[in-house]
Amino acid sequence: MSAAPGTLSGAAPAASGAGRLVALVPLAAALAVVALAAAAGVTQGRLDAAGFGQWAYGFFADRYPLFFSAIAYGVARAALLPLAAPGWRGGLGAVLGIALVLALSLHPTYGGLVLRAGFSVGGVAFLSGQTMIVAHLLGALIAAIVLGSALAVAALVARGLPRRGDRLRALGRGASRVLALAWAMWLLAAARDLGLSGFPRVPLGSQAPLALGLVLAAFLPHAALGVVAPGPAAIRRSVETAPGRR
Repeated sequence: MSAAPGTLSGAAPAASGAGRLVALVPLAAALAVVALAAAAGVTQGRLDAAGFGQWAYGFFADRYPLFFSAIAYGVARAALLPLAAPGWRGGLGAVLGIALVLALSLHPTYGGLVLRAGFSVGGVAFLSGQTMIVAHLLGALIAAIVLGSALAVAALVARGLPRRGDRLRALGRGASRVLALAWAMWLLAAARDLGLSGFPRVPLGSQAPLALGLVLAAFLPHAALGVVAPGPAAIRRSVETAPGRR
């Protein structure tokens, strides 16, 4: 009888640690799609020949060539919701999140509402007299809010509203994640200025390490927030196993 509480208290940290490592899966997915694009020699011509011309050409494909890694990151985060919220709500949240990320990122063409909203706000800010740096930051923030809203809605469906005592803390976590996502959007938008050239008109080729480094630096802060801060499920496990340690 006395062994049960100890077993439970030992299992909770292990589960929490595994859950935190899972937070790195979206980062791995973002890196994987860049590596796959480089290995496959993906170009606009090849995508067009494969029937994906709608998402291969255009201003946003040329100006923000690494945005596809953000799509992979968002899809992976949504797909992991059933692990944090087992049951039908977690599955529904995952399906909804994946659908929202893809729709907001790819409709009507590459970039979707995410890049169009960010570019529009940044452009208006610049034309109204703001510096280019401020315009870029505002555009990145708006793009992050649009993409983050898809993940936030999916998480609310999967997990429900935070408990009353946790709402302020949840709001703080949400704000920090939006800022981390804004950093990612800004860095991806700066890829051309930081040396990435040619892609997707030509294969990534020797620029693959640069692309991978940019994507890693872009999404590592957002992924790290999931590793450092325990989610609601981890907090509940800690509370529920506390009596066993007394």
